[in-house]
Amino acid sequence: MSSVPTPFVAPLPAVPDHQLSIVVPMYNEVDNVVPFVTAVHEALAAYAWPWELIIVNDGSRDGTQQALDAQAKLRGPHVRPIHLWRNFRQTAAMQAGIDAARGDVIVTLDGDLQNDPKDIPAIVAKLVNEDLDLVAGWRQNRQDGFFLRKVPSQIANRLIRKITGLEFQDLGCSLKAYRASVLKRVRLYGEMHRFIPAWMATVTSPARMSELAVSHHPRTQGESKYGISRTLRVVLDLLAVNFFLRFAGRPGHFFGGVGLGVGLIGSLILGYLGVLKMLGNNIGGRPLLWLGFFCVLGGLQFLTTGVLAELLIRIYYDRGEVAQYHTTEAPAQAPDQGWHRQA
Repeated sequence: MSSVPTPFVAPLPAVPDHQLSIVVPMYNEVDNVVPFVTAVHEALAAYAWPWELIIVNDGSRDGTQQALDAQAKLRGPHVRPIHLWRNFRQTAAMQAGIDAARGDVIVTLDGDLQNDPKDIPAIVAKLVNEDLDLVAGWRQNRQDGFFLRKVPSQIANRLIRKITGLEFQDLGCSLKAYRASVLKRVRLYGEMHRFIPAWMATVTSPARMSELAVSHHPRTQGESKYGISRTLRVVLDLLAVNFFLRFAGRPGHFFGGVGLGVGLIGSLILGYLGVLKMLGNNIGGRPLLWLGFFCVLGGLQFLTTGVLAELLIRIYYDRGEVAQYHTTEAPAQAPDQGWHRQA
């Protein structure tokens, strides 16, 4: 009598005791809700430690909210949908999920199934076993359009590496694992979810960050929310990242440096014209006089702006922060409730 062979299931990596929170922003992904939630449960079916799945509905209008609520009711309290009042964009949605996460390890990924949930155990194992604060996914075989997705991403990654000094190959990959105690010390704005490693470098050492090759699949359902316009926003946010990395705690040095430079140029111009005036030359109609005057005036304005920025940064650090998103109320849960545990 022949028996049906048991399918081979690769063992999950062994990791120390922890609680895992999976944070996923979704916007108009109604067709991917059920496949995604199913894929996560299949990937973590043998996971030895408690985990929760936090899916942030970023103001979807296509039925994503109803589909998420149905999955939460079907799967149990470890599936926690969060509904934003409107479309606050991906970074705010991710921040909302991070704020709601209760685990000491947080994994983020996209909900369009281009990131593979099967990579979650491996990326968490690397983070915990090697005592890291961040492990970023690296899509070595990226399944996206060449001109609209791959080329802009390569340019953005090179700019980010150049400005931040972090040698990550694929900062645009949403699949990342974080130590929650470190991640929650930074706040995300704009398109800053791409620059989380740079922000984390302000509170931890780059030596405690690493990356891991992960799978990437073509989108099969729904429409991509990425376009060439996002690359332009990334460039603008990159300038902000550079400013915050270098001058977050001392903005007066930035504005003061610019003010001193501009003021010095104006003073040299006015000094030169003053010498000409003493030699009997008429300088009243020279455009250079106006240039020197406005350079001195601009330098003074930069200096005073630096003083005001120093005052504001001290107020910022001394008071609580205002959330950049608004959500519907979620039922309160005790710390030991709402986790998926292996039977």
